[in-house]
Amino acid sequence: MSKRKSEHYSKSKGKRFKSGSNLLGPHTAGIYATCPRGKEKQCRRELISVLSEKISKYFDISKEGDEDSENKRPDSLSIEEKIQQELSEMKEANDNPQASYLQPLDIDVECVVFIETKMPIDPVLLVHEYAKECFTSGVKTTRSTQKLTPISDSCSATGDVEEHLKELSRHVLKDHFHKDGQDPVKFAIQVSRKHFDTLTSEAIIKSVAETVGREHGHTVDLKNYEKLIIVECYKNNIGMSVVEDYLKFSKFNLQQIYDKTVN
Repeated sequence: MSKRKSEHYSKSKGKRFKSGSNLLGPHTAGIYATCPRGKEKQCRRELISVLSEKISKYFDISKEGDEDSENKRPDSLSIEEKIQQELSEMKEANDNPQASYLQPLDIDVECVVFIETKMPIDPVLLVHEYAKECFTSGVKTTRSTQKLTPISDSCSATGDVEEHLKELSRHVLKDHFHKDGQDPVKFAIQVSRKHFDTLTSEAIIKSVAETVGREHGHTVDLKNYEKLIIVECYKNNIGMSVVEDYLKFSKFNLQQIYDKTVN
């Protein structure tokens, strides 16, 4: 590895993930949420409960049927396992049919949970509209959930990581920065890393900014940006999204939104 390329990588390469820790696969979309220490389970439960109630309001799920779920069922299951799975799915559908679009994943990070979203749910739209509702109503609907961070898509942080990141950036950013007749946009990039030492924050920002490009007159504005590019790095996964109204809605921090509206 050349000296120039090695500068993109962190010096602490000796780290290894804890045995048995859960990892996020590429092309995973969802929502990171922070919570007080020891409140991870409560945060997952209340977040799924609250957000599942909003799904039919924000999204058209009428075309999503049982056929799609059936196609995803593995053929390798035994008869007993299939029966048990069907009973579980029936119970879940009866209790809250919209909760099936939100899947909690145990990512083994203190004070952070992850909720995977299933198509056609757009996590950015879901978080934005929910934060907007909280901002408008001033009603606090969660106790353990603090800040929400949506992820539109993600890539693997193994192998040719820099190329994976470029491909992810091209996919996520195209509708925000590369449309025909695109107007100039003031933007900023925010990088967060959890148990992640594959690329430095500086290398990530440089790669993402190069993908945004200059052909449409886009400019970096760290204080008055119109769109924020969020990059969340977790173990073997790099997630990305583009959000608006981030500062207006207190960086999607539900507690801060509530504090502002009551004062």
